[in-house]
Amino acid sequence: MKIGMMADAYKPYISGVTNYIAINKVALEKLGHEVYVFTFGYEDYKDNEPRVVRSSGLPVLDTGFYISLRYNTQAIRLVRSMDVVHVHHPFISGTLALRYCRPRSIPIIFTNHTRYDLYAQVYAPMVPDIISATAIQAYLPSFCRSVDLVVSPSQGMKEVLGRFGVDAPVDVVPNGVDIRPFQHPSQPLTRQDLGYAPEDVILVFIGRLGLEKNVNFLIRAFAGTTQAYENTRLMLIGDGPERENLRELARQLGIENHVRFIGKLPYQDIPRYLDCTDAFVTASVTEVHPLTVIEAMASGLPVLGIQSPGVGDTVEDSVTGLLAQGEDLPGFTAKMVRMVVDHEKRRQMGVQAGKEAEKYAIERTSEMMLERYRRVISQAKDKPTGWASRVGRRLRGGSS
Repeated sequence: MKIGMMADAYKPYISGVTNYIAINKVALEKLGHEVYVFTFGYEDYKDNEPRVVRSSGLPVLDTGFYISLRYNTQAIRLVRSMDVVHVHHPFISGTLALRYCRPRSIPIIFTNHTRYDLYAQVYAPMVPDIISATAIQAYLPSFCRSVDLVVSPSQGMKEVLGRFGVDAPVDVVPNGVDIRPFQHPSQPLTRQDLGYAPEDVILVFIGRLGLEKNVNFLIRAFAGTTQAYENTRLMLIGDGPERENLRELARQLGIENHVRFIGKLPYQDIPRYLDCTDAFVTASVTEVHPLTVIEAMASGLPVLGIQSPGVGDTVEDSVTGLLAQGEDLPGFTAKMVRMVVDHEKRRQMGVQAGKEAEKYAIERTSEMMLERYRRVISQAKDKPTGWASRVGRRLRGGSS
C-alpha cells in the first residue's frame, strides 16, 4: 500500500504531530507499506529517512510553519500515485488533498490533532486569519464532509468537533507511541548524574515553552508546592518563545534554584531523563491526545494535569494520576502537593500508569489505522468514477 502523510510541518520542526507521523511511518514501513510524507519548507534539511517530499513555502513568522498554495511538480506527481492519503493539518494540507486527490478518487483520511479554537484564543491576533476561531467554525465542518473519514485521537476531541458543527462520522483512533524505549531506557541516567539528591521529588514537564502550554500557571503552582515540601524540583524539557519569561518568573517567585531548564533534547534521550523523575506534570488544556503524557506513563510515571479533552481521556484521576478541575491555581497546587508528599500513592499510580500505556503501543494503533485505510480504499473502488459517474448522474436525472 502507498500511503501519503500530508502535513504542513515536519522535521526538524518538533511537535506531537511530527513525532506521531514519524513513529507511525516507521511502524507502517515495518509492515511492508510505502509511506511518503508531503510537507513544506526546510528544503536544505537532510532527512534521515526515505520518502520525505518537500515543497517550498513562505515561513510564518517564527512558528516553524510554511505556507504554500501548491506542491512542486514532483510532489504533485507522487501524491497522485497514492492509494490513500492521510491529512494531519486541515487548512493547507487539507485543501491540497482535496485539489490533487479528490478528482482521482484517492481516498482521504483526516485526523484532527489540534485544538485550533484554543490556539486561536491564546495567540490572537498574532495567528494568521486562516486559523482564527471564525475561520475554524466556517471551514472545518465543510472540510470534514469532503473527506472519506474523519479521525479523532480521543473521545473528548470527538465531542469538541461536534461542538464545532462537524456532522460527518468520526472514528476514535488513539495516536500511538513506541513505548518500548520508555519501558526499558538504554543507558539510563541517575539522579546523581543530574545533580539531584536522593530525597528530592522531581517533577517533569516536556513540551514547547509557548503560551498554549500554560507553563506560567505550572510554575506558579510549583512555587506553592515548594513551600509545603522544600525538596521538590521541577525539570522543564523543551524550548520555545516563553523560555526567558518563564526563567524570570521563577526568579521573581524565588524558586530559580528549584527549576531547571533543560532545553531541547534528542528524542532518543527523553526516556533516560524520564527514568530519573517521579511524576509528569502539565497544566495545558490545548492537548488533543498528548503523546508526552503517554510516554511518561510508559515510563511508569503518574501524571498531574487538568481535566480537559485529551489529558482527561488519557489520565484516570487517582488511578494513573491526579486531575484538577479547571484552571484553578489553589486547586491545582493542592493536587501537586498531594503528588509530592504521598509517596506510596504516587508509586501505586505510576505502576498503574505503566500498565495503561500498553493500549497506546504504536503496533496496536497502526493496525487500527491500517484497518481504516483498507476500508476507505475498498469503498473508493466501489464508487463510480470519471465518465461512469457522469453517465450515472445523467441517467438518474442529475446534472453533469
